[in-house]
Amino acid sequence: MAEYETVKLEIEDGIATLTLNRPDRMNAFTGQMAMDMIAAFDETDANDDVRVVIVTGAGRAFCAGADLGTGGATFDYERRAGERGEKFDPANERDGGGLVGLRIYESLKPVIAAMNGPAVGVGATMQLPMDIRLAVEGAKMGFVFARRGIVPETLSSYFLPRLVGVQTALEWTMTGRVFTTEEGKERGLIRSLHKPEDLLPAARALAREIADNTAPVSVTLARRMILDMLDADHPMEAHRIESRWMVSRGQSGDAKEGVTAFLEKRAPNYPDRVSRNLPDTWPWRKTPPFRP
Repeated sequence: MAEYETVKLEIEDGIATLTLNRPDRMNAFTGQMAMDMIAAFDETDANDDVRVVIVTGAGRAFCAGADLGTGGATFDYERRAGERGEKFDPANERDGGGLVGLRIYESLKPVIAAMNGPAVGVGATMQLPMDIRLAVEGAKMGFVFARRGIVPETLSSYFLPRLVGVQTALEWTMTGRVFTTEEGKERGLIRSLHKPEDLLPAARALAREIADNTAPVSVTLARRMILDMLDADHPMEAHRIESRWMVSRGQSGDAKEGVTAFLEKRAPNYPDRVSRNLPDTWPWRKTPPFRP
């Protein structure tokens, strides 16, 4: 495994744990963290031994949002381009959190958020493209962008209303108020709440449920089917993709093994691997280019 500056990646028994690792700064998000997270997901995608990715934070926070160490110029994209020695082109500047969110969206493995403490700003929005969110009791969350003079980012304008409904998404983003994980669970953002010592065991138990019982390729396809159909124009789009991939998977060694193992009342041993057995029609929707 690669060594990263701002995150830690550990892989054990089919489960990758990606830990945001700037505990002295409450895991505040930086450009380096964005690059490290993207590279870590490249690594987990390329490793067929990884079945599930858990994302959590080191220390007492999940992620306190963007690192505000540069003060009022924190979100000055022109200054940042100058620091990189690049020409500033506002039409082509891209939100770093959004690049991470897109990478999580395109993950070939399921992603579970284990929110171990406060998560505000990008600390909250980076969890939205993740598949399932667990959190500790009483932790603070907030989509605080309007209180910092900026706007929601990291794909939150796409995912948040789909997860919690338009009214709640508007309330949280227009007020920018901080709320507890209890409210997050009540409004459908969080799957379950746990005591701090129980959070990672609960996330790992959920990951084990996936890793021990399911076919890796089928999970990859099911994840992408659900996400791609979030904005489908008609149920016929779902019928088309389901039909195409049912035909493909029905002929696979996984389908034969899954049925045989069920009939023989034993644990399955699926032969197919994500690295080599995705259908020719993967992905169903190509990622569109970034346009000004």
